[in-house]
Amino acid sequence: MPLLTASLTHDPRIVSLVSAAAYLPWLLISLPAGAIIDRVNHARVMWMSQLGQAVVVAALAVVIAVGAVSVPLVIAAAFLVGIGEVMFGNASQSILPSAVRAEQLPRANGRLSIVQTVSQSFAGPPLGSVLFVAAVALPFGVDAATFAVSAALIMTIPRRVAALPAPRVSLRSSIAEGLRYLASHRVLRTLAVLLGLNNLAGTLGTATVVLFATQTLGMSEQLFGTLFLGSAVGAVLGGLVAPTVVRVLGELASTILAAALMAAPYLAAAFVSNGFQLAALLAVTGFAVILWNVVTVSLRQRIVPAGLLGRVNSVYKMVGWGLIPVGAVLGGWVAATWGLRAPLPVGGGIRVLVLLVALPSLVGGMRALRESRTTDTQQP
Repeated sequence: MPLLTASLTHDPRIVSLVSAAAYLPWLLISLPAGAIIDRVNHARVMWMSQLGQAVVVAALAVVIAVGAVSVPLVIAAAFLVGIGEVMFGNASQSILPSAVRAEQLPRANGRLSIVQTVSQSFAGPPLGSVLFVAAVALPFGVDAATFAVSAALIMTIPRRVAALPAPRVSLRSSIAEGLRYLASHRVLRTLAVLLGLNNLAGTLGTATVVLFATQTLGMSEQLFGTLFLGSAVGAVLGGLVAPTVVRVLGELASTILAAALMAAPYLAAAFVSNGFQLAALLAVTGFAVILWNVVTVSLRQRIVPAGLLGRVNSVYKMVGWGLIPVGAVLGGWVAATWGLRAPLPVGGGIRVLVLLVALPSLVGGMRALRESRTTDTQQP
């Protein structure tokens, strides 16, 4: 979609709107999505979401093939695919604790991150770039097929591997219960806000990276997809070693390390002169993102009651991902005002400031959580 949008317009503000549209559903429908997910079979939500995404992307491929594509249509498609991602993403995290034991969650999340990274970063972008050059509609047709295959695979998940539906209370009451739980939990509340501002800064930096890479750094459309191989390498490494890092350093130090490593490459991007250097920096970011996910997702899956997990996940992600559209729009504005190189270091600076402000609350909350666990284990 970035390449498609860049082929239709070179205005960074318009390019950023596609990223904004893709993440806007996290702000608009995340709360009711979580309440719905806690009421129905998680696997069913997942495969239905994937089928819906397949239909949307297939329709976009047809529109492109007949020469009727436009920026508004691309934005609409990104928004609809984003709706499916809200449902799928919340359900997929909620189903995992019923599939593995609590002590296996870091390892399971790490392995899932590796699989996701290999497909989305190693295979997806390079293949997408090659197919895009061959025929603009081709990568979208292939993408629609992969959504359909994913739905078929998810249908094979046994029905027992899913949380039982929550009690039949009103949707509003269900949403309120998830909101109260997150608001009252110091650690989860701090992590959600920290994630939200980090994601705002991250999207600010990358919303127009397709223009930065192709126009400023001189990367071709064929090579643009390989830019994310660096991120993929770092992410795979993170998925392999993150459980060990968490075990050795502990949750608090691992979380702080991940947040710091997410900021540093963005700051250093101010000085890159070619795509290989940018790819190397993205490798560090990829490692940091997976380390963050393994720590925080496993923590959330372990401490939140199963019947509340879908709703708490939805509130957490609404806070954590709801600001991404704002970051995308800001990224387009920063690029248009100060140049295509500016968004990444500006995003890095924001990430540093956010970490420094959140640090006292994060340290205090993690210590209190650790002490409460110790007290619980000492009870007869």
